Amino acid sequence: MLPRTLPDPVPPARHEIPPSYISRLATLHGLDVDGLWSQVTQPAYPGAGRRVIVPERLAALTGRSVRALAGAMPELRDPAPDWEMFRHQPQAGCHLCDARHPGGRVVRLLPHHAYVCLRHGTWIGPPDIDHPAVDLARLPDIVDAQRRHLLLLRRYGWAAAYDAVLTGLMLCAHIWSVDGRPEPFGTWDTWDDRLDILIPFDREKQDYIAYSTSRLFAAVYPEAVALAPLSPRPTGVGWPAAPKPSRPGSSRRSQAASPTPTTHPTAAATPSRTGPSQTPGGHRASLWPPTHPAVSAAPSPASQRTGSPATKRARCGSAASAGTRAAHSSSTATSSRSSSATANPST
Repeated sequence: MLPRTLPDPVPPARHEIPPSYISRLATLHGLDVDGLWSQVTQPAYPGAGRRVIVPERLAALTGRSVRALAGAMPELRDPAPDWEMFRHQPQAGCHLCDARHPGGRVVRLLPHHAYVCLRHGTWIGPPDIDHPAVDLARLPDIVDAQRRHLLLLRRYGWAAAYDAVLTGLMLCAHIWSVDGRPEPFGTWDTWDDRLDILIPFDREKQDYIAYSTSRLFAAVYPEAVALAPLSPRPTGVGWPAAPKPSRPGSSRRSQAASPTPTTHPTAAATPSRTGPSQTPGGHRASLWPPTHPAVSAAPSPASQRTGSPATKRARCGSAASAGTRAAHSSSTATSSRSSSATANPST
């Protein structure tokens, strides 16, 4: 029989998803995870097979207030947050932060602007499946770029900051190509130097160690953030403070009912991305509002593990340009993921 209150309930990690938290609680107390999941959830509607978290039941089980639980887990917040602020795909965060939370793997739902753990100086995004966080002790400029990114976020809101950094990443990906480079070009050399640290080359195996698309973004991240304030602003004095999306159906994203699985988001129709907001040229205002994230899965690095140094540059050009939107993928499916994740507590 399951206990009404756990004897030693650990707190949830920041931005942790409920299935991850329930799984850790079950592991720590030697309980059946499915039984514990059933105790704190209920059918989304009468006769439904999908179950949703009942915050009051989880609070009674852990002895923590609903407010405290919702402060850590966005899915429990009422009213629901703007899901477009978050990535569509849950991921592991900083491994040093996760070490403080026993009971198994911590799976988090991070916002788009979370690239670096400032407490431990590790690269945590955009996500790569099964790749741990990267230590940035030798690359302090990447850590400083995260601080400047947060300043943009506070000043202009998440939507404008998202669009500006996305544009900066696309520009850097366009510059960093294999078609040739002007001489001298110090920024290119800086990117190569960072990449040698992030993805070192093993001369014995003649292969790159721990290659991942996410690390390519890390190499150009400081320059992308530096370019962000130069991207076209919407018409007016400055960037707006996180405007609400106006696309049809956007109001449904904060609802908690959808059959989309957590780890396998269903691709939806991608809205048009044309317009001055995607075009370099900060000397004039844009007639379009900030671009909202597109629904796309993160790029898979499984087939991109070998090659020469020139090939490594080609990967940045192709992966960063074609995968930039994927790495910044939207949470159009996040509300569906946040709720339907409840159908699989072993996430």
